[in-house]
Amino acid sequence: MANTSYSEITPQVRELAAKCRESSTIEPSLFTKFQVNRGLRDLNGNGVLTGLTEISEIQSSKNVDGTTVPCEGKLFYRGIDVEDIVSGFIREKRYGFEETTYLLLFGNLPNQQELADFQKLLSEYRTLPTSFVRDIIMKAPSSDMMNTLARSVLTLYSYDDNANDISIENVLRQCLQLIALFPLLSVYGYQAYSHYHDGNSLYIHNPQPQLSTAENILYVLRPDSRYSDLEAKILDLALVLHAEHGGGNNSTFTTHVVSSSGTDTYSVIAASLGSLKGPKHGGANIKVVQMFEDMKANLKDWNDEAAVEDYLRRLLHKEAFDKAGLIYGMGHAVYSLSDPRANIFKQFVNRLSVEKGREDEYRLYALVERLAPQVIADERKIYKGVSANIDFYSGFVYSMLNLPLELYTPIFAISRIAGWSAHRLEELINAGKIIRPSYKSVSQRREYVEIGNR
Repeated sequence: MANTSYSEITPQVRELAAKCRESSTIEPSLFTKFQVNRGLRDLNGNGVLTGLTEISEIQSSKNVDGTTVPCEGKLFYRGIDVEDIVSGFIREKRYGFEETTYLLLFGNLPNQQELADFQKLLSEYRTLPTSFVRDIIMKAPSSDMMNTLARSVLTLYSYDDNANDISIENVLRQCLQLIALFPLLSVYGYQAYSHYHDGNSLYIHNPQPQLSTAENILYVLRPDSRYSDLEAKILDLALVLHAEHGGGNNSTFTTHVVSSSGTDTYSVIAASLGSLKGPKHGGANIKVVQMFEDMKANLKDWNDEAAVEDYLRRLLHKEAFDKAGLIYGMGHAVYSLSDPRANIFKQFVNRLSVEKGREDEYRLYALVERLAPQVIADERKIYKGVSANIDFYSGFVYSMLNLPLELYTPIFAISRIAGWSAHRLEELINAGKIIRPSYKSVSQRREYVEIGNR
């Protein structure tokens, strides 16, 4: 075994894996027989009620004459329509992520002084422990920034003298520090990987106290630290729209589950990062970008509706791109008629595409957004409508901002740490029993057999 590579799957392991598959495969009909809500969803796709929250609300249907019918999607932060929040800070030419974070954590929009004090506090917390970059981030750099981010978060536990204190005051302090530090941990992790694995120059810029979160991401990431006002404003918008999305998404539910055990903040957030890393959750926008790259390479005319429709059908027939049978960026577990985040986002995407000279690509995205729902309806039996989700446009925006693919999901985490923090505090403030769903055993009882008789 000493000569075996760390990453090698040996014949012995393959044999054991076959036994694992055989012993762990459950007859699919049993899930129906015992009325198991797989994925915590009922037969209609609705989430099983497992908790209460005041932090955010998703609306995808309404009651009309006693019947539930789909409606245009809505997202509310602390009861306030996200569209109104965005309209407010865009109209006043301000950045919105910091005040959105304040709203999620403390329940109300801050006044000017409260916002200034909060921004100053985040700026003061945006400092890593001495030599952390050298000793932690730059050692054993990983190709996956989400793993790098999780490792950094767990390591910060060792620098915290009150790491295990779960009083609300201490947890709030820890959450605020993590909200402030996530941009640095993500970008520095990427810079280390880019330098040691790709041979690029190493840039470690210090954040600037007067800049917003979105501005600091671009300032720290780019070699020349330069960015346009539109670039920073649309990245800020992305952070606002990704900051929170109800208590039922996988990573936020993970936050509640792990918090309910009474463990420390760093362990909770690392678990949430592990959830968000999954391609079914936070990594979807990468798939959208890769799908469009394949589409562009295989279409002679991006404006040919028949050719685009044919490509979409080939996607569903598992004949194109990754042959997974999916049109990435289309459809959502909750929304049917529309994803409000996508509707808000695409209003600004066209402006950025003009600034970047990529209007042709924007028109292709818009064409796919229009054609895909009809193609899916023709090809699949679906119980609700299909529309573009936030991932459909966010990957395109990040590519126009020249963000590396490795940072797409960490950008999501930089935003969602605000929502996770609010939910962790809510779970602790309303502390009840440890969250423990039920699993029914369907194995047959057997007698123990002595080892010599097996």
